[in-house]
Amino acid sequence: MTEVRKRGGKGGDPDSVSDKEADGEDRLGLPGEAGGDGEYKADTSSVPPSTADNTPQFLKEAVEGLNPRWKNCCIRGVLSMAMISGFFMMIYLGPIMLIVVVMTIQIKCFQEIIDIGYRVYHSYELPWFRTLSWYFLVCVNYFFYGETLAEYFGALVQREEPLQFLVRYHRFISFAVYLAGFCMFVLSLVKKHYRLQFYMFAWTHVTLLIVVTQSHLVIQNLFEGMIWFLVPVSIVICNDIMAYLFGFFFGRTPLIKLSPKKTWEGFIGGFFGTLVFGFILAYLLAQFQYFVCPVEYNSETNRFTAECEPSDIFVMHEYTLPFTVQSILRWKTVTIYPYQIHSVALSTFGSLIGPFGGFFASGFKRAFKIKDFADTIPGHGGIMDRFDCQYLMATFTHVYIASFIRGPNPSKVLQQLLVLQPEQQLSIFNAMRDRLRDRGILPPAATEAM
Repeated sequence: MTEVRKRGGKGGDPDSVSDKEADGEDRLGLPGEAGGDGEYKADTSSVPPSTADNTPQFLKEAVEGLNPRWKNCCIRGVLSMAMISGFFMMIYLGPIMLIVVVMTIQIKCFQEIIDIGYRVYHSYELPWFRTLSWYFLVCVNYFFYGETLAEYFGALVQREEPLQFLVRYHRFISFAVYLAGFCMFVLSLVKKHYRLQFYMFAWTHVTLLIVVTQSHLVIQNLFEGMIWFLVPVSIVICNDIMAYLFGFFFGRTPLIKLSPKKTWEGFIGGFFGTLVFGFILAYLLAQFQYFVCPVEYNSETNRFTAECEPSDIFVMHEYTLPFTVQSILRWKTVTIYPYQIHSVALSTFGSLIGPFGGFFASGFKRAFKIKDFADTIPGHGGIMDRFDCQYLMATFTHVYIASFIRGPNPSKVLQQLLVLQPEQQLSIFNAMRDRLRDRGILPPAATEAM
């Protein structure tokens, strides 16, 4: 009994361990946690600042005589044009290249966020932190891209027997692979670092939620038609540029403390500029099948195709204007694509709510006392600095399509039917034949002939 009392400490439970003993030296001193000297510790360590300047030499020489404000503006402008030109090239190369670009950006964003955690806590020498982080990235990507393969590549899956097995048991395999990582994490727990290790476990999973899940939605939007990928992405780019220009030339009133350089003038100017840009871009792209048709895999040519009869939202409609607008414009009706109306909703979200993705990222960076996620792009910071708003926009676009646009897709239904066993297909055929006959769509003569 004496031994039990000694081991049990204050609570008398032999398995109980004091909070101080459990966490040892890794207590982070969160608000409300006092240190040994009675003072509160900082809530986190700061990330060592990056002093590297990777601005191309020719750009440095070209802007050498300018003051810092204009120098930064010129560098940002030149590199923005370079990135936009590269974006146009990716569009020209087609959907596959865009998917590769999205996945590359996703991996880079994940690396930048995980590296912040590693640089902050590397002194604790947490076992397997980076290895497990990348392992979970592979697991989550395997799950999402497997779902995409099953949904959009039904004809290819039906043709390849190994793919049929992987698709059939995809979710079970995904869970088993994730479970292996989960067990590895539990086995890596070290007595003096329990709390910190769970912090980093949560860090990794929140990063996966923010980066990987939302980048998967970008690809889902792409398969709905390239216009659902290009317009939202371009809206965010336009809003970023417009807000920067209006703020640069007219900005006087601070917008939010998290991002001191943002101004009300830039925010409002960006909103109106983005509305006009989105409306015009929607009109230009809605004229081409290549942009408006869903991206589908053609099993005969082994290529992606975008050929279809455009849906109603990509066909010109005549709308009667409200009386107030008629009195101002002297027009009674206007003929536009319905998609242009949807573009107004996308532009409104991208310019009013989208920037909050950037504010969220600014708060995150301030929490760790860093200026940028990385120094990948001179004048812009890291890849995550450029795509913080894009992920929020992609999620909204996906929800918007599911809520207001998407209807039953016959090609997807057909792909699912082709995967079924012959007797199942025959049963569905007979049920459909009877249904069509009852509704009078299938003539009796045709029914008997079948």
